[in-house]
Amino acid sequence: SPLFPYSHSTIELFVNRLDSVESVLPYEYTAFDFCYDESEKRPSENLGQVLFGERIEPSPYKKNMECQSVCPKSYNTEKAEDKAKLEFLKKGMLLNYQHHWIVDNMPVTWCYDVEDNQKFCNPGFPIGCYVTDTGRAKDACVVNADFNDKDTFYIFNHVDITIFYHVVENEAAGARLVAAKLEPKSYKHTNWEKPDCTGPPMSLGNKFSGEIKIPYTYSVKFVEDKTIRWASRWDYILESMPHTNIQWFSIMNSLVIVLFLSGMVAMIMLRTLHKDIARYNQMDSVEDAQEEFGWKLVHGDVFRPPRKGMLLSVFLGSGTQIFIMTFVTLFFACLGFLSPANRGALMTCAVVLWVLLGTPAGYVAARYYKSFGGEKWKTNVLLTAFLCPGWVNEEINNSFEFKVVFADFFVMNLILWGEGSSAAMPFGTLVAILALWFCISVPLTFIGAYFGFKKSGIEHPVRTNQIPRQIPEQSFYTKPLPGIVMGGILPFGCIFIQLFFILNSIWSHQMYYMFGFLFLVFIILLITCSEATILLCYFHLCAEDYHWQWRSFLTSGFTAVYFLVYAIHYFFSKLQISGLASTILYFGYTMIMALIFFLFTGTIGFFACFWFVTKIYSVVKVD
Repeated sequence: SPLFPYSHSTIELFVNRLDSVESVLPYEYTAFDFCYDESEKRPSENLGQVLFGERIEPSPYKKNMECQSVCPKSYNTEKAEDKAKLEFLKKGMLLNYQHHWIVDNMPVTWCYDVEDNQKFCNPGFPIGCYVTDTGRAKDACVVNADFNDKDTFYIFNHVDITIFYHVVENEAAGARLVAAKLEPKSYKHTNWEKPDCTGPPMSLGNKFSGEIKIPYTYSVKFVEDKTIRWASRWDYILESMPHTNIQWFSIMNSLVIVLFLSGMVAMIMLRTLHKDIARYNQMDSVEDAQEEFGWKLVHGDVFRPPRKGMLLSVFLGSGTQIFIMTFVTLFFACLGFLSPANRGALMTCAVVLWVLLGTPAGYVAARYYKSFGGEKWKTNVLLTAFLCPGWVNEEINNSFEFKVVFADFFVMNLILWGEGSSAAMPFGTLVAILALWFCISVPLTFIGAYFGFKKSGIEHPVRTNQIPRQIPEQSFYTKPLPGIVMGGILPFGCIFIQLFFILNSIWSHQMYYMFGFLFLVFIILLITCSEATILLCYFHLCAEDYHWQWRSFLTSGFTAVYFLVYAIHYFFSKLQISGLASTILYFGYTMIMALIFFLFTGTIGFFACFWFVTKIYSVVKVD
């Protein structure tokens, strides 16, 4: 219940994992040897939270007190165990690791002034900070002029927590929590038993040896605030992230590209195609028919099965699965079901949908494989079930191997385990996900494939000749590679600003909440991929090159290559990630995202092109 009693005697404050912009590795709260509450049970977490490395635990910060001692920690640098703990704490401060605390499912924020008299509310606060040996204050050390000793760490061992609430008039005696803010401070505390929360900051010399004591304290105060409604209590956090105006700019930019493309496609469709079709259909005499030219010439070859049709059909099945999953997830997110307040809901929804959408994947793969004239239906089903999670090696007796995503994910997990990070998936969760995949997703894929193979192959509007036609020498622009490279530029141009915010939310730990914008960009991406592919497909058919199947898939799928290049640029220009493990993890996860994006955009391009080709050849009279 959102109500809590007037007495304010206790608050339920939970602590979460700690993360850093300078390292991809999140750590559990207990890894840093802070004060924690062993008596209480940990709250249960959903699948999405576990996958994102969230580890929520109860905290000892409970009472409504002024300058209350939590626990003192002492370290003796002579002892190896104590020294290791202290070094880990220093490393955390050096890499600017941030606490994330939660009260009533709200992040406890640290609000401070930035330029232009604006307040920035950070849903986390640092462990401490470091002043370099040249006297430069790093990160949060700039907030206090007393942090001035060279080559010294300052630990934030005291927090002033302010809980804002408003009283609910018409319900039983209770109040609603509308905001939770804190201010981290550093005190040396001369008297352990009775701390007074004044005095010099708690400093920790980098080269210090001997015994050091770090006392942790806190204060809690309650403030009534009638201005904030409970329903809009997240607004103050989201408003301090000034993204919206840039988002509108990016949407306008994308819409201009779409309008430009739509104009081009409409011109080709209506004017050129209309003329072509009228001219082709007026040719009555045999002499005229001898002089066929343009795309009508290749009518006998345009539906010839592509090379490696097995692989293409499997890609299409996996791409359909990703497409439906993304669409439904974003649709629910737009309706507000998957907001940041529902922790882990977005990831849980995506994983569950992925598992349940095995049927359309199997169906699409089987349907297209059959229309490509394939007969090894068992191999096709197995590859569809295991390809995006696994991979294909057609040379070795069509054996499938668990490669790409699962292997990549498993290697990432091993690195995380080795580093002791909270993002390492527990063994139980790994087994649960494998069980979901094998026991639900794979059988559903088989069911979809069964129905796909039972149906007759897709009817084509024109017959395919027995002897393939010779493809004339192509100019530079109609060769496959330049077309594929050009095809990905426009869809990428529509999404790259949105991509910046998504990468920020994943790697810079900023909250992402603008799903309305994202859904709009998703629709724009869909239209752009389709139109760019259709446009290039038409040019290639006019140049009498009928190999459109793979090319249409790769043309829009090439957007993923631009995505990969952008992610590499983002890594070097925006992130301050240091350490080999973090770098490997960044690129490992980026490769998974790029592969998924490749299958998704490629499938859109293929379906658009398939529709276009079927449409234009069905309105032309062919003998």
